[in-house]
Amino acid sequence: MTLKVIGTGFGRTGTDSMREALDILGFGPCHHMHEVIAHEQQKQMWRAKVQGAPLSWEELFAGYQSCVDWPSAYYWRELITAYPQAKVILTHRSAESWWASFEKTILAGLSKSTDPQSVGLALIRDKVFGGKMNDKAHAMACYEANIKAIRETVPAARLLVHELGDGWVPLCAHLGVPVPAVDYPSANSAEAFNTRHLQNPNAGHHT
Repeated sequence: MTLKVIGTGFGRTGTDSMREALDILGFGPCHHMHEVIAHEQQKQMWRAKVQGAPLSWEELFAGYQSCVDWPSAYYWRELITAYPQAKVILTHRSAESWWASFEKTILAGLSKSTDPQSVGLALIRDKVFGGKMNDKAHAMACYEANIKAIRETVPAARLLVHELGDGWVPLCAHLGVPVPAVDYPSANSAEAFNTRHLQNPNAGHHT
């Protein structure tokens, strides 16, 4: 199995809804941080990858047809080269609205983590945000720099910039599949994220 769709957007840009949408459209299973949290083997492999272990993408994505969210989104440059036939999707929202959501969810969860080897701290805090994820201006600059790099790197024909609320039509057109007769998913709101986190302390991005 090979990746057919690569998501490049930061967490809290509608990645969980996109995960569900890709599953519905036949591009699943879709890899998402949920998979790292749910499966011990995934957790250990991604921890090793973040530390520089020479794991192949085939090992990390065995059984998956698509990927969105961190940790995979951090590696989008490598992935678009490794899977040249895969379509690319940038889930997108304004930097201000992204920060408002990120601050209430992922940042709040990671602020409670004490394991520096976790994917949340070793990748998201240290690599994505250079150790300054609590700095709003810096975090938003990282967010916007990622968007700029993607737009400048990925050929327009290969890239879909999917705004929150865009729904099925542009996504299905990009992937060359019919629009399904179900509503576009609306998953993982800030409230749902935090409810799940309270119920299970390991369900944040601590893993």
